[in-house]
Amino acid sequence: MTGWWVVVPVKDARRGKTRLAGVLDDAARTALVRSMALDTLAAVLAAPSVAGAVLVTADRDLAAAAPGLGVVPLDEPAAAAATHAGEAGLDAAVLAGAAHARGLAPHAPVAVVLGDLPRLDPTDLDAAPASAAGHARAHVPDAAGTGTTLLTASTGRTLRPRFGAGSSHRHAAAGHVRLDVPRSSSLRHDVDHPADLVLLAGQDAWPSALPEK
Repeated sequence: MTGWWVVVPVKDARRGKTRLAGVLDDAARTALVRSMALDTLAAVLAAPSVAGAVLVTADRDLAAAAPGLGVVPLDEPAAAAATHAGEAGLDAAVLAGAAHARGLAPHAPVAVVLGDLPRLDPTDLDAAPASAAGHARAHVPDAAGTGTTLLTASTGRTLRPRFGAGSSHRHAAAGHVRLDVPRSSSLRHDVDHPADLVLLAGQDAWPSALPEK
């Protein structure tokens, strides 16, 4: 099977993870968003099933770092406006990234991995697309079971992103089958809330994801 192309959407770091504003100052929060994105991208590229990756972002620092990592950068506002003007926010960025990936590899299956998985293990990432290969569309929920960390579409299929609060239910309703991925999988552990940050701080394997204050 053709290797997966992965779309990683990341907000401008200065506007990302606002729910952490109560525990991190602006500089620390910005550094965290960028660090998590870089850790996520490194894990994505280390997965043998991944053929390539597209970073969709308005963050200039991340976009500048992408080519050196072997990632294709795509400017979020311009791409979303030109490709999917009827969509909004993250969904528009996802669709623009997927369209760009398909332009580079027309026959590749595509996946979306959110850029806030700093503990992502490439082995865990490989396991999910292998399970998704039997479905036209699939998704992996976050550890809480309500959000979404991975969205997939097989060759010839288009993504139907429904990101936001309660996205797992909406993705299932849109035809993205929920994959049976263990809750312990690193693929399900994103960083959204202060409690997630506490867990991240206890992971000695990922010190780079914690900004200095």
